[in-house]
Amino acid sequence: MSGLNVSPEIERLIALLAKLPGLGPRSARRAALDLLKKPNALMRPLALALGEAADRISTCQICGNVDAQNPCHICTAPGRDITTLCVVQDVADLWAMERAGAFRGRYHILGGTLSALDGIRPEDLNIASLIDRASHEDVKEVILAMNATVDGQTTAHYITDHLAKANVQVSRLAHGVPVGGELDYLDDGTISAAMKSRRPF
Repeated sequence: MSGLNVSPEIERLIALLAKLPGLGPRSARRAALDLLKKPNALMRPLALALGEAADRISTCQICGNVDAQNPCHICTAPGRDITTLCVVQDVADLWAMERAGAFRGRYHILGGTLSALDGIRPEDLNIASLIDRASHEDVKEVILAMNATVDGQTTAHYITDHLAKANVQVSRLAHGVPVGGELDYLDDGTISAAMKSRRPF
């Protein structure tokens, strides 16, 4: 590391930590120092947890979730509604939905969004398997829980067009004013989406 006179082992630790999202070089150095100061309380348990996760966690063959079992706990849970399928961009979105506790059906993770700029095409995402699931399983509704971005909406439109032949209802999450949000702090697109998604009071 430029400007640091540390052992190769510490350099490697800092370099690997810096690759994590949200951690730049400075944050990685602080995290590494904290780990090094607490080897028994933090570093060794973390190393063990990372090793176990690397050995045991895999991607669910049905929905794309990550879990210690395959198919995952959500796909095999007996109480879930098998007639509704919620489509999300990645695992973090699935976790957010589960945290909210607002959905009790099953999921399908796309693995990203279509993006001409980044060269991400339909075949790069789990769209074909989604169409297959919606056409052959007991699915009656597909909920598109895509981010309200240009790429998210482009992906949602693409999926909607390709689900036309499947006998399913396609819906999407409402976009608008967040709970506790103040109009003055919202962007124009959010206010416009909220107005279009208005409902009787």
